[in-house]
Amino acid sequence: MGKHEVGTPKYIANKIKAKGLQKLRWYCQMCQKQCRDENGFKCHMTSESHHRQLLLFSENQDKYLSYFSKEFANGYLELLQRQFGTKRVHANRVYQEYISDRHHLHMNSTQWETLTDFVKWLGREGKCVVDETEKGWFVTYIDRDPDTIRLQEAIAKKDKMDKDDNERMMEFLDKQIARGKKLSKNVTESIPTDLKRPDDEKIVLNLPIKKTETTKIEAQPSPLLNFKKPLPPVKHNGISKKEERKKTALDEIMEEEEERRKKLKRRENWLNEGIVVKVITDSLGEKYENKKGVVEKVTEKFIALIRMIDTNHKLKLDQAHLETVIPAIGRKVKILNGGYAGLIAELIEINTKKFCGSLRISSGPLSGKVIDIPYEDFSKLSDI
Repeated sequence: MGKHEVGTPKYIANKIKAKGLQKLRWYCQMCQKQCRDENGFKCHMTSESHHRQLLLFSENQDKYLSYFSKEFANGYLELLQRQFGTKRVHANRVYQEYISDRHHLHMNSTQWETLTDFVKWLGREGKCVVDETEKGWFVTYIDRDPDTIRLQEAIAKKDKMDKDDNERMMEFLDKQIARGKKLSKNVTESIPTDLKRPDDEKIVLNLPIKKTETTKIEAQPSPLLNFKKPLPPVKHNGISKKEERKKTALDEIMEEEEERRKKLKRRENWLNEGIVVKVITDSLGEKYENKKGVVEKVTEKFIALIRMIDTNHKLKLDQAHLETVIPAIGRKVKILNGGYAGLIAELIEINTKKFCGSLRISSGPLSGKVIDIPYEDFSKLSDI
């Protein structure tokens, strides 16, 4: 039967029927042909062109299966990034948006049998943050675009520079205040005055005189004769100059080690196992926003598996969506960055002006040493 002429009612009806989505069971992925009903699909299955495509598929099944899986994953992620961004969204909602295009690649042609298997694969590959709730699986796209990462790094660098400038200014002001207080204590003002006495005033002296047979006068040493007495050594910060000159080999080694630690470069990733972190992204919803969790495993450079403390759920999150947690005074913390990275310490004081905490190292050769570490370079250590 030939095709109907353009513009006829039958032609228009066929076009309208072909425009919408048809049943998936009547679609042939190898031939990329959608049949309208069971009879049409049966005729297509017996066609010569379909058998040629099946022969090609049988020669290299893995190649075609891998190609279809890659195309499906790329299309799904592209739609997720373009339409939803980094927001937390139901996985099935994205899938329904994806299959609304009649030219989409069907899931039954890929290596995944169900949408759940596909979502779990996205989580394992680190392409999305996935979590399961009573309503089903939710996905959050992880933006790894170089331009986006470069912009985030530029913003973080600018904030760090502004913070460093404020810290340097506060430190300079503290030094000036301390210097002013020291000078005000050492300097005593003495203003000379004239001795004036009225002319009509009389001077009267009443001195009691005792008559004794013998008056013994004991010679008292004049205070002026004690000027040769050696003065005590001047101490600076509790250490005399004589003691300051004498440095042992151990002191020199410790000073060299301290200088070496100061010159160590900071790392971009600070995630460590066993620390407590806070979720700061709102893309996961109110259930996880500003909630704390424990880092159980660092899977990649910037990605870790987090076990939430309240719900005991496990999430795979990016470092950009987390921040460190400052515990109470006296609790154990772990240093995450800088020259003392990896050491366990105890929080003894918090300096809100300098945005840092005073830590006492608990173990190792530096045990007992007190250091100042910025907030973002240490985090609470998990008790569990």
